[in-house]
Amino acid sequence: MSNELGVPKTVDRGTFQAALDILHVREKAHTREGDAIAAARRRLPMVEVDAATPLIVEQGPVTLLDAFEGRQMLIAYYFMWHAGHPAPEQCEGCTFFTSQVRELSYMHARNVTYATFAQGTYEESIRYRDFMGWDEMPWYSAPQDSLDTLLAGRRVGLMYIVCYLRQRTKVFETYWTTRRGVEAMDNSYRLLDLTVYGRQEKWEDCLLAGPKVGVRASSACVRMAGRSPNGAASRLDIPTIWALVAADLVCAASLYLAWSLKKAAKLLEVPTSGASTGFGFAPPERCGCRSLTGEAAFTHAVTICLEVRQ
Repeated sequence: MSNELGVPKTVDRGTFQAALDILHVREKAHTREGDAIAAARRRLPMVEVDAATPLIVEQGPVTLLDAFEGRQMLIAYYFMWHAGHPAPEQCEGCTFFTSQVRELSYMHARNVTYATFAQGTYEESIRYRDFMGWDEMPWYSAPQDSLDTLLAGRRVGLMYIVCYLRQRTKVFETYWTTRRGVEAMDNSYRLLDLTVYGRQEKWEDCLLAGPKVGVRASSACVRMAGRSPNGAASRLDIPTIWALVAADLVCAASLYLAWSLKKAAKLLEVPTSGASTGFGFAPPERCGCRSLTGEAAFTHAVTICLEVRQ
């Protein structure tokens, strides 16, 4: 077999097993150290948090205490949010990790509630949740004042996992982490770490090194493995895409008709204020009509799709 892509050396079964046995010793030590760290984490002191801190759901404001759903513990993922941006421009890392937290019954059986705290408006972020198919995920919006209280000096706008404990009507923070710490939510990376090419990211010590990396090793290609925008793209089925194309054609026709009315009104010296909206036509800057090619087309398509699914 060619070594062009950096494949491992081929050996007999005995040699392979001997090398694996040595690695298993290190893996077991790593597991035991992880257990010891988890025990130390459970022995951390805790700090009280205002249980009445407001969060937003569909029905309106609720409190941090309500987010426990009656259970004793709460794990909250703080989802980064880019206000006013379409689906492909939302946090690809938060999308990647959130997509992997699906079955919550195991945590519920241990008196733990899992929820997402979006760091943006409820109206925008809930549409993204629904679009991504996370229908069973408890979803809250944390207003700016609430984020200032809950994050308590930590940078607003980053991804976080924060763990809380409820004691009757009081709430305490027991642990938090960010950046690579949120890999606790992930299983894809854990599985990829077992393979010969790993996570296929540039920072790794890997058989594939240097500029000739060719197996989905760039950050853009890693996003193709399930992160947004491609995670969102997979939800645009063919009928939906044709519906979006039809919507743009209708939009173009409306603009042409509005322009024709305006031109005719000018010839007849008829006031035209509101002419483009009085007949239900969208203003050009709102319509977004454009050639359906490239990334701009995808962004436009997802934006319209969100409107359709609202």
